[in-house]
Amino acid sequence: MKTLAYGDKLSSKERVLRTFRHEKTDRVPVNYSANPGIDKKLKEHFGLKADDGEGLQKALGVDFRGVGASYTGSKLHQDIPARKVLVDNWGIHRMWVEHETGGYWDYCDFPLEKATEEEIAAWPMPNPDHFDYTKIKEQCRTHRAYAVYAGGAGTGDIINMNGMLRGVEQTMVDLITDDPAGILLARRRVDIQLEIVRRSLEAADGGIDFLWLGEDLGSQHSPLISLELFRKQIRPLHQKFVDLAKSYKIPVMIHSCGSSSWAYEDFIEMGISMVDTLQPEAKNMSPEYLKKTFGNRLAYHGCISTGGPVAFGTPEDTIKDCRRTLEIMMPGGGYCFAPTHCLQDNSPLENVVAMYETAHKYGKY
Repeated sequence: MKTLAYGDKLSSKERVLRTFRHEKTDRVPVNYSANPGIDKKLKEHFGLKADDGEGLQKALGVDFRGVGASYTGSKLHQDIPARKVLVDNWGIHRMWVEHETGGYWDYCDFPLEKATEEEIAAWPMPNPDHFDYTKIKEQCRTHRAYAVYAGGAGTGDIINMNGMLRGVEQTMVDLITDDPAGILLARRRVDIQLEIVRRSLEAADGGIDFLWLGEDLGSQHSPLISLELFRKQIRPLHQKFVDLAKSYKIPVMIHSCGSSSWAYEDFIEMGISMVDTLQPEAKNMSPEYLKKTFGNRLAYHGCISTGGPVAFGTPEDTIKDCRRTLEIMMPGGGYCFAPTHCLQDNSPLENVVAMYETAHKYGKY
């Protein structure tokens, strides 16, 4: 198996935990996420089998590994084969959409858009009892050299996941008007996710290093909601996860798309340590703005735009962009090199390889 050339002095776990604390480390931690098309090309490039995700992460020098409990219950919502629609256990409908460079699963139907409070109360959702937590400790042991996290960008999110079931417009109306149906949907989901995370942390017996939360708070140009509305409807639900993580003495990273730095002061007050995504082209999200405004009060994860040179430039453009980001974000520590979202299928293979080569070559302290 081919790998990128990198020589490390610290374990991935120690590297990431030091980065959370803004302590000295050997290089920036590196993370990876990608859509199926470019992921397949990368595995072929490194001589890996199609299902060897672990091998690809090792080839790229990725410092993070996620763990979680597998669902053992029955399927709660049926797929719609005639329309090629997949329906998950939350009842979210997804349809495969092809485009010129690949495809993606897009949300459709929004089955709870017109649902009443009573209908949402009766809507089948996963039961925390129907997950297998027994293997989590072994997963943590397997990945003990890496920074192990629970959760992800979909954990605790309100606007995004409610929007998948009720549509974004109705979700916004729910938050503004305190619609009982929409508020109940958010609280039911959060309570279930919170209990799954709690049991996962307990089962891990200290093997989980941080909790990853998510929310989508911004468009490219502005906040999606007001700070007042965030504090009323979303912050209290997120705080439950932060407080849970604190009780297990682990830090929290939160994902948020778009222009979301307007909420970062609240994140700091809540006890969140690291922010993820960091779309540099969005308003008040450039590396310069983030470092100037928040300095070392937050750690950062992302900032390599999947809509920038890695997708539309040359390898040279990609290297230049990644080096510039590293030069701005590395001083003082607290930066993890990662794409802003999943790398897209339109990203040329040579650009993605150059991206990770740059991280390992120029991300050394």
